[in-house]
Amino acid sequence: MNSSSIAPFSAFLPPDLSDAAAVDERRFVTALARGLELLRAFRPGETFLGNRDFVARTGLPKATVNRLAYTLTTLGYLRFDESLGKYALDAGVLALGFALLSGSSTLELAQPHLHTLAREVGAAVSLGCRDGLDMIYLDTVRSETALTLGLAPGSKLPMLTSSMGRAYLAVQPAAIRAELLAQLADVAPNPAWLAGAQHEIDAFAQAGCCYSFRAWHGDVNAVAVPFREPRDGRWLVLSCSGPASSMDENVFRERVAPRLKALARRLGATG
Repeated sequence: MNSSSIAPFSAFLPPDLSDAAAVDERRFVTALARGLELLRAFRPGETFLGNRDFVARTGLPKATVNRLAYTLTTLGYLRFDESLGKYALDAGVLALGFALLSGSSTLELAQPHLHTLAREVGAAVSLGCRDGLDMIYLDTVRSETALTLGLAPGSKLPMLTSSMGRAYLAVQPAAIRAELLAQLADVAPNPAWLAGAQHEIDAFAQAGCCYSFRAWHGDVNAVAVPFREPRDGRWLVLSCSGPASSMDENVFRERVAPRLKALARRLGATG
C-alpha cells in the first residue's frame, strides 16, 4: 500500500483533540484507532454493513478494511454473515458497553431520579454525553403517560439541533467550542442550525440550560442541563423532551427546566 494513502494519526482523534500537537504520536497506536473506527461506523438501527460501507464511512483503503474486519471478527467484536456478505456487531461490543454502563456510579445514582422526573413531568428524561460530533444517550426513561419518541440508550442526536448538544457546547472552553462549531458548520445541511445553536449557547449563561423547540424534530420540544461527573470530571448532559403538540415552550421554561437544573446540581457540578 502506498504510504500516501494512509491517513495521519490525527485523522482519528476526537474533534477536541484535532490539534496533533496535543497528542504524543509515538504513543498513539494508529492501527487500534482504525479498528475502532470500523466499530463506530455502525449507526443506530443498522444491523449489517459491508466493506463498501466501511470504506465510505472511514475513508480507509479496502485492503485495510478487509484486514481490520477479519481481526475484529476473530476477536468477537464483529460477526460475518455469509449469506449477505456483510458484518454485524457481535457480543464483544456489547460486553464493552455493559462494562461502561455498569461501572458508572453516576448512571446508577441518576436512574431513580430519571424515573421520578419522567413521571412528574410526563415526558422523556435522558442522560447523555458527547460522541464525536453527536450526542449519545447513556440512559433514557420515558413517561408512561406521554407519547414520546422511542429513543434508547445508544441512540445519537445531532449536536447543533438537540438541546443536549447545545448544552454541551455551551460549557466548553471557548477555543474548543469554536473548533467544534467550525467542524459542525462544515457538515450541517442547513445553515439555520448553526444560528439556532449559537442563540442557545449565548443564552446559556443567564438561563442555565439550553432549549430545542421543534429544531431537532418537528414535534419535539426539549431542554438540557450539563453537569460535571464527580468521578472523572467529564461533562454529561441531562435532557427532557416531549411532544410539542402537548408540551409548549412555556411548559419547558417554567415547569421542566427548574426541575432539570435541580437534578443536575444533585448529580454533579454545574458551573
